[in-house]
Amino acid sequence: MPTRTAREAVAVFDKPADLQAAIDELLSAGFDRAQLSLLADEKTVDDKLGHIYKRTEELEDEPKAATAAYISTESRGDAEGALIGTPLYVAAGVAVGAVIASGGTLGAAILTAIAAGAAGGTVGAVLAEMLEDRHAHYLQEQLAHGGLLLWVNTPDAAHEDKAKAILAKHSAHDVHVHDLAAPG
Repeated sequence: MPTRTAREAVAVFDKPADLQAAIDELLSAGFDRAQLSLLADEKTVDDKLGHIYKRTEELEDEPKAATAAYISTESRGDAEGALIGTPLYVAAGVAVGAVIASGGTLGAAILTAIAAGAAGGTVGAVLAEMLEDRHAHYLQEQLAHGGLLLWVNTPDAAHEDKAKAILAKHSAHDVHVHDLAAPG
C-alpha cells in the first residue's frame, strides 16, 4: 500500500483578527493545536535561514523556515495572570512571614502584606505588559513583511479540503497545500 506524503495547508493573513478566527474555526472543526504552526519571530527565522527575508511569501513553502507553535489568547492571558499573581503572593507571604517571625502584631502583618503584595503585583503587571508588548511587536513585524503565515498539518485529503475552505473563509490569501520536507 502506498504511503501518503505528509502535507500541510498554508495561508497568509493580513489581519490578526482573521488569523484568530480561522484558528478558532480550525480547532472547532477537529484540528489539534499541535497541527498549527506560525512563522517564528524575525530574528529566529533569519538565524535559521542564514539570511534576512524580505516578504512573508518567500517562506510559505520554505522547508527550513523557523516556525512557532500556536499559543492561544487564553494561554497568553493565563501567563499574564501568573506574572502578576506570583510576585504579589510571594512578596506578601514573605513579608508576613518576616513580620510574624520578628514578633510583630497581626495589624502590622496585614499592613505589610498589603504593601508588599501591591509592590509585587506592580512588578508582575510590568512583566505582563512586557509580554503583551512582545506579542504586539511580533504581529507588527510579520505584517510589515507581508502578513501572518499559518501552516496546518493535514493528515488526509479530507482535512486538506476542510483546512483550505476554513482558511479562505477567513480572508486568507495564497491558500494552498504543499508536501512537507522529508525528515533529515
